[in-house]
Amino acid sequence: MTREQAEKELLQMLKAGEQEEGRYYTMEEVQTHLEEWFKPEHVVYLTGDTHGRFDRIEAFCRGRSMVRENTFIILGDVGLNYFGDVRDRTGKERLSQLPCTFFCIHGNHEQRPSPLMGYRRSECHGGAVWVEPQFPNIVFAIDGEVYDFCGHSCLVIGGAYSVDKWYRLEQGFHWWPDEQPSEEIREKVEAVLEQRNWQIDAVLSHTCPLKYEPREVFLKGLDQSTVDKSTEEWLGEIESRLRYKRWYCGHYHTEKRVDRLQFMFEDYAILPHELSIEKKRETAAKLRRQAEVLETLGLLNEET
Repeated sequence: MTREQAEKELLQMLKAGEQEEGRYYTMEEVQTHLEEWFKPEHVVYLTGDTHGRFDRIEAFCRGRSMVRENTFIILGDVGLNYFGDVRDRTGKERLSQLPCTFFCIHGNHEQRPSPLMGYRRSECHGGAVWVEPQFPNIVFAIDGEVYDFCGHSCLVIGGAYSVDKWYRLEQGFHWWPDEQPSEEIREKVEAVLEQRNWQIDAVLSHTCPLKYEPREVFLKGLDQSTVDKSTEEWLGEIESRLRYKRWYCGHYHTEKRVDRLQFMFEDYAILPHELSIEKKRETAAKLRRQAEVLETLGLLNEET
């Protein structure tokens, strides 16, 4: 590369950066983005089912310097859409007072958000979510969407079968026939993964792939042959094809790790900051090209 070519390309880079945001980053912009991604307040916490009981969540948040940029992922059965009436508002008002954003996965003991319930579609971390205008820091993930947390591409797959289904129906408690992923959701998930060549950084689900079922916590006396495990079987098929780094789930009220999968209940985890493979490659390529341009222009020395 000649100096003339380098000067011309540098001008094109700067011009592109001014005209089309995100197409090109200067060294200063790259540094700014890196600092933003790695700021301490951009922390993503995870925990398991809460079932409308938020004392431990409030205590956890009080023990930390939380800000709205913190994200708190609850892996299903949150308990904010159980009654479908004013009784749900109490829990929402409690969480709305906490200085972080709650990112809720769909479980099997709650309704799926909808416009009829006052929810509107919005966007959060690069994916579609449901949110109520009066509670902007409480968002509900949509199955099959991919979200970017700390540079991780995270696929959400909520729902599960309720082993207490018949008891709830007999007692007049709430139960919803769409508690498990529908065929439409399954097709969406598989199509998204196909587009990504079956590669994702993390999976956030309510239940787990069949082979990871924690049988030691199964309810005693419950005939497992009566339990619909079609969702777990399908997740098992997904897991066998998927290239992933982490998998987090709730549902079973247990806390343990198996391979790359972590069961969560009343424990907490922090999603480590990491640039996705795509971002790493993109950033590295830009930095290499910038270095070549600067070197040709004599602006790069050994200390730079």
